[in-house]
Amino acid sequence: MLKSQHLRKVNTQGDGLRLGSGWTPSDLAKPQVLIDSVFGDSHPGSYHLDKLVKSAKNGLYSVGCKPAVYTVTDMCDGIAMAHDGMNYSLVSREVIAMMVEIHALSSPFDGIMLISSCDKSIPAHLKALARLDMPGIHISGGAMMPGPDYLSSEKLYGSGFKEKRGEITSHELLVEQINSCPTCGACQFMGTASTMQTMSEALGLSLPGNALMPASINQLEHLSYKAAEKVKELMEKSITPRQILTRKAFENAIVIHAAISGSTNATLHIPAIAHEVGLDITADLFEEIHAKVPVLVSLKTSGKWPTELLWFAGGVPGLMMQLKDYLHLDALTVTGKTVGENLEELERDGYFQVGKGYLRNYGLTTEEVIQPIDKPYKQGGGLAVLYGNLAPEGAVVKHAAVDPKMHVHTGPAKPYDSEEAAVEAILSGEIKPGDMIIIRYEGPQGAGMPEMLRTTEAIYTNPELVATTALITDGRFSGATRGPAIGHVSPEAATGGPLALVEEGDLITVNIPARKLEIVGIAGKETSKEEVEKVLAERKKNWTRPVKENKGVLGLFQSMATSPMKGAYLKWTK
Repeated sequence: MLKSQHLRKVNTQGDGLRLGSGWTPSDLAKPQVLIDSVFGDSHPGSYHLDKLVKSAKNGLYSVGCKPAVYTVTDMCDGIAMAHDGMNYSLVSREVIAMMVEIHALSSPFDGIMLISSCDKSIPAHLKALARLDMPGIHISGGAMMPGPDYLSSEKLYGSGFKEKRGEITSHELLVEQINSCPTCGACQFMGTASTMQTMSEALGLSLPGNALMPASINQLEHLSYKAAEKVKELMEKSITPRQILTRKAFENAIVIHAAISGSTNATLHIPAIAHEVGLDITADLFEEIHAKVPVLVSLKTSGKWPTELLWFAGGVPGLMMQLKDYLHLDALTVTGKTVGENLEELERDGYFQVGKGYLRNYGLTTEEVIQPIDKPYKQGGGLAVLYGNLAPEGAVVKHAAVDPKMHVHTGPAKPYDSEEAAVEAILSGEIKPGDMIIIRYEGPQGAGMPEMLRTTEAIYTNPELVATTALITDGRFSGATRGPAIGHVSPEAATGGPLALVEEGDLITVNIPARKLEIVGIAGKETSKEEVEKVLAERKKNWTRPVKENKGVLGLFQSMATSPMKGAYLKWTK
């Protein structure tokens, strides 16, 4: 007997309420499947998802299931950027996951389909699938088409700075704004949205070929229809997410993350998803895998191609074909088959030939987008984990996007207690070449852990600073970040971590090859590690945490969030 049928015998009122919602008596005996999406007017990544919901509904009806559609729309990091709205971004991951949990468990559903495209909604949905452990599947909403000359919205910060300096007109800025987001879908660069689409597929929770599929083509709706059939199969075979989300699956996902030089935000989301199934996935595993898996694609913003070209070149399956020796091909997926079996089926069905045809429209070959394993775009993956007396629990940097001149650098600290103060210092000329900009009290417990794309773009678009100045923070960065940006510094300043104790003029060393982030001098003078520790201990005695009282959901998150290096998930106390 289906779970839904059993519970309806207990709650006979429920059937009456369903019939009052447009259900028919014949629907009551069918397997009941929740479709939960983040459809809404919030941003281009979610605006089109109602079409995928409709296709999923039709697919469920075709296989004899009854769909029920729910919605918890998400927010856009790009729209929330540069003001306090960004403080709510990481919080939204937890809230969306909780609402899906409420939707799924407050009614007797037998299966679940989750539809999302972007930064926090995808990890929220993957966390929910792991937490609920009911037969289910995730559908990614695909990639936005690039603008003219591969224009994308992150460039608007640089254009905004130029407009303020009188280098371009307000009309020229408006033209870029009009053309930067020409269709729906996730942003065209390998930011967090695109990264998490690939992570969903690499984990085995979405169908092969789903990640980064152009949102403007009808195949995405076809895939949503097909996904409904797969949910029915998962219910019949009693395959649940926890059978899929094994350590092998997480290792596969991190291999793909290295090959795409994915967003550093994955080091928050992957551990948080793993926590839901009782696995401890640490940043050190990212470091270990990135050290041996090369970057195979040159993707914006640190490379040249928009993300839809990766899909044309084969997408995640195309990467997996190159990376077979690094993958667990026996890992189970939502197809009910293994990774290896999926690849064999795709090759047999001509999946890769279609993409080659699309690439010919651009005058490109597959090998120009996904480079062969023996001729990679870059060696050593895209991410490094740094440790030292400034980050005893670690920090992360997307070194593939950092000018090699800045891989080893020592400079004087310029600490700021907010992003706004740091940006003002950059724009006013207060920051000089060689400085080490520190933005603190921006971690999960400090401010909710906002992104700082405006700051990184202010540095990147300044020719004097881009190859001479580093940014160090306990906050995080957009996947679009370019330049020397080190984030997730732990312990965070709000808990009294070393970042809170840095004073102007202290000497900071970044050494990416040696994986070091350290305070090496006081007041402009290099000194011993012992002397540095002594000074920090004295400063700690006089340190008091700045008061940042936040009510509501942000205050709740700040009071319960774990360390950035653990995933910043909520830690429940008994």
